[in-house]
Amino acid sequence: MGESENSKGLILAVASSVFIGTSFILKKKGLKRAGSNGTRAGVGGYTYLLEPLWWAGMVTMIIGEVANFVAYVYAPAVLVTPLGALSIIISAILAHFLLREQLQKMGVLGCVSCIVGSVVIVIHAPQEHTPHSVQEIWNLATQPAFLVYVAATLSLVFGLIVHFEPRCGQTNILIYLGICSLMGSLTVVSIKAIGIAIKLTLDGVSQLAYPQTWFFITVAVICVITQLNYLNKALDTFNTAIVSPVYYVMFTTLTIIASAIMFKDWAGQDVSSIASEICGFITVLSGTIILHATREQEPAPTQGNVHWYISGDSRNLEEEHLITLRDSDYLEH
Repeated sequence: MGESENSKGLILAVASSVFIGTSFILKKKGLKRAGSNGTRAGVGGYTYLLEPLWWAGMVTMIIGEVANFVAYVYAPAVLVTPLGALSIIISAILAHFLLREQLQKMGVLGCVSCIVGSVVIVIHAPQEHTPHSVQEIWNLATQPAFLVYVAATLSLVFGLIVHFEPRCGQTNILIYLGICSLMGSLTVVSIKAIGIAIKLTLDGVSQLAYPQTWFFITVAVICVITQLNYLNKALDTFNTAIVSPVYYVMFTTLTIIASAIMFKDWAGQDVSSIASEICGFITVLSGTIILHATREQEPAPTQGNVHWYISGDSRNLEEEHLITLRDSDYLEH
């Protein structure tokens, strides 16, 4: 593809990140409201389906995913996927103001690292060869190397759902997000195939008669539904500022691996460009890890300044008042 095609993919990927980053916050607020009125999503509840704010988040996410969907048609996954780091920055900033989840100074450094790494990746992004039919994409998808990746991915997902989720899903964030990320890597390659099929069909070369087109659509639908289910559980169970970066790191890594195996994104690039992309990617990962570490070390919030009085009666009254404030704040959130 030419530079203009990559530019279209770049613009769509950035717009997608803005919408998706916002959707995390809207869905989180919706899940919190729904959890206060019924069974939480993290323990199997679905009352969030009646919450308008959650649906607003869903609509926002769908818009972002559609933009992302089209971006994959125009640009390689090695360019589009890392730009998802921008959604982390958006969600971290909005969480700071709307969810009162503190963004510390190191968190700002993490955001800057994500931006710098993304710029490096954009500058050195490869030009991608566009398949000319769904059958050509099918040939890529049935390569022995990619079939091994698919088999390993499905085995891991099955193991996480059957064995690990019932035992430590509520305490280990990697369980829910591992399922989301593994399925997400298959979603991306399927969506890229569907997008190319749609583009070719609109150009007058219909791909709808091929069973492979409908196979890719079926795979994408199953993967997206699975991702949404477990992402909702992760958002309801863990802090948004932890979910976003960890999900991004895992999803991006697996997607780039899957795309590199299937589409051979780096074929034809020189060593210096590949090295620059890897360095940019590592910079982005470092930024997300800094955000994650900052959240883990975040101290428990306090309700204003605590004043201790010398007299026993005054001290008891102050303690009782502080306990009441904390209890009411807990119930509110």
